[in-house]
Amino acid sequence: MLYRKAYNYLSEWRNKPDKKALLVTGARQIGKTYIIRKFAKENYKNFVEINFITNPEAKKIFNGDLSAETLVINLTAYTRKSLQKGNTLIFFDEIQECPSARTAIKFLVDDGRFDYIESGSLLGVNYKDVKSYPVGYEEIYQMYPLDFEEFAIANGVQSETIRYLRKCYQEKTAVSEAVHQSMLKLFRYYVIVGGMPAVVQKFTDTQDIGEILKMQNDILALYRQDISKYAENNQEKIKNIFNMIPAQLNDKNRRFKLSEIKNSARMLRYETSFYWLADAGVALPCYNITEPKLPIELNLQNSLFKLFLCDTGLLCAASMGNIQFDILAGDLSVNMGSILENVFAQELVSKGFKLRYFNKKNIGEIDFVVQQGKNIVPLEIKSGNDFEKHKALDNVLSKAEWKIDNGIVFCKGNISSENKITYLPWYMSMFFKQETLPEHLKVDLEIVNI
Repeated sequence: MLYRKAYNYLSEWRNKPDKKALLVTGARQIGKTYIIRKFAKENYKNFVEINFITNPEAKKIFNGDLSAETLVINLTAYTRKSLQKGNTLIFFDEIQECPSARTAIKFLVDDGRFDYIESGSLLGVNYKDVKSYPVGYEEIYQMYPLDFEEFAIANGVQSETIRYLRKCYQEKTAVSEAVHQSMLKLFRYYVIVGGMPAVVQKFTDTQDIGEILKMQNDILALYRQDISKYAENNQEKIKNIFNMIPAQLNDKNRRFKLSEIKNSARMLRYETSFYWLADAGVALPCYNITEPKLPIELNLQNSLFKLFLCDTGLLCAASMGNIQFDILAGDLSVNMGSILENVFAQELVSKGFKLRYFNKKNIGEIDFVVQQGKNIVPLEIKSGNDFEKHKALDNVLSKAEWKIDNGIVFCKGNISSENKITYLPWYMSMFFKQETLPEHLKVDLEIVNI
């Protein structure tokens, strides 16, 4: 049974006094349905699940009158269950197949008798089918594949070890060599296994890389089927982009080049295809910025970007050659930079960061530039032994006008600091998180008479 942080989020949602319906979204096969079922069975007396793919007849519940009274009567008639007020969770799975159910949510929430969770994939690409969004009645939670911390826990890393590592991270003290080497080894496993729950479970049960590779290829095939089924237009363009991601990332500068797909390709013609993959949760776009300074979003260059896959294990499976064996042997230096960057793209988005990079001719390229609280933090991801060489990072930190106090290099080395640079082992990514506002932040609205 895999530990998922999403369970904690669901528990917090359950305890809110005036909760909305919860929409859990994300790419296919990341464990949305599993964690919702587990949470429901452990926290509610009554649980009703309606899957609009396996039970297409259920769509009729939402035909015609959408008043709460009619909807509740239809729900109880369809499920043939007695539903207890205040202790019933109704779960609409694959809700993208029934847009009218999404519209009806506002009436059900207003009614207040039961709690509602919706889940589905490809919601972003099916938005035109929803006649009226339940604005103000829906809380959205984006799920991702297992992050490295969840993967570590699944593979037996004890809570005491996690606490020890967090303390080392916070105090910037070196990790003991035995623990350091063990965590580096586990991180290499994560690179090739990734965070798809079924794949992780298979790995913890069998450690059979051949079986894992088969499962990953099945998921890739499922994603391609989704493109054929749900992409009303530009199916060929979307498939071409999806299939080109591994090769494009392996290019020297990682930047996605349309010319590699077709010499005459232009961004305007392909833009919606990129958005489709991003909205489906399959791809993670990382945009270039003109300058690493606040506000970072005003410096965005939408025409220059890298495109990562949602899961590092899927990227390894989609890449040519038996790279899994090289990684297991400890070789993350030869043509592995792109895969390692994908791992960190996956880690960063799961922790609430927007993916941005910086590349300028007279400066060089910074792998990721993130905003953490009020600070801009440049991140370099190093795969080899020469991680102390980072000319671009040095150049950025030397620019006084950008007011950047420190940079981080994620590498195979232990924790250390030098000048404005902190060196962190790859596995310390699990503690690098977005800063959040204080829970009880209050604003003083007292008007001062002048």
